[in-house]
Amino acid sequence: MQPNNRTDVLTIGESMVLFQTIGEKGIKYEPLFTKSLAGAESNVAITLTRLGKKVRWVSKLGKDPFGDYILSTLGGEGVDVSYALRDVEKPTAVYFKESKSYGDPTVYYYRKNSAASNLQPEDVQKEWFDGVKHLHVTGITPALSENAAEAIRKAMKMAKDMGLTISFDPNLRRKLWSEEKARSVLLSLIPLCDVFLPGVEEAEFLLGQQSIEEYGESFLQMGPKVVVLKLGAEGSIGFINGDSVKAAPHVVSQVIDTVGAGDAFAAGFLSVYLDNEAALTHVSLEIALTRANILGALATQFKGDWEGNPSLEEINSIIAGRVEATR
Repeated sequence: MQPNNRTDVLTIGESMVLFQTIGEKGIKYEPLFTKSLAGAESNVAITLTRLGKKVRWVSKLGKDPFGDYILSTLGGEGVDVSYALRDVEKPTAVYFKESKSYGDPTVYYYRKNSAASNLQPEDVQKEWFDGVKHLHVTGITPALSENAAEAIRKAMKMAKDMGLTISFDPNLRRKLWSEEKARSVLLSLIPLCDVFLPGVEEAEFLLGQQSIEEYGESFLQMGPKVVVLKLGAEGSIGFINGDSVKAAPHVVSQVIDTVGAGDAFAAGFLSVYLDNEAALTHVSLEIALTRANILGALATQFKGDWEGNPSLEEINSIIAGRVEATR
């Protein structure tokens, strides 16, 4: 099956099958688990689709039931998966999330030698970019292996050569690689993107301790046209052309699960940015940040990485104040 020609966003990166404990007794004692899809790039793909964008997702999956499940879930959400690769020798990765009555959940990854970690530079094909306007990638897949990092680098260079805009969320995962390697690879990818989306802790990891304004200026000097810093409970701030815009946070009464919040934030921002990238203004940047803050906050209100993220109609109602945010 060939996708139709217009695609707003192509995203490339690992997706896994997530098993979550139903109760809060911990993995050691909890007998029951739920199964769902997880992965930064697929989280963004699904959320952007709900916000009215046409999205294509590409990765490498095992030729196994878990791979089948990922494809059917993404396809069922309206994401184009027609270019996904299957590996007959490597498995689809899985991970487990352990919910607690306090703090963030603990996660345990089983992704070594997975199909996604076997993504090769030669796997990246120009056909992936047919009819595509924008490429979104994160720093997770480059952390899986040297070859996966080179595949993402090749995809970013190919997208740039073909005239696409590119967004990059570092999405730092310290468990996956050494700090020295992570810093080196992530910094090397920043000049290839147009939109850079770090959190404050990631900015400090990459550049050392600086002021918020210094982070924005430093990253802009590396090449991106837009830098968006996630400030957690303080909202977010965007930098363009020597100017900055800060957006207030969307306040929620409690936090259930923070996993996936950064991906929802990225999708919220990109859903506005893609409609205004040719002439991004102070006003449109503030609108993008405001929507991103709302999406990021709402994502903390449910278990799971993407299931509770709102549709475009729902998010517009929240922004207009017509409905109360209940999650």
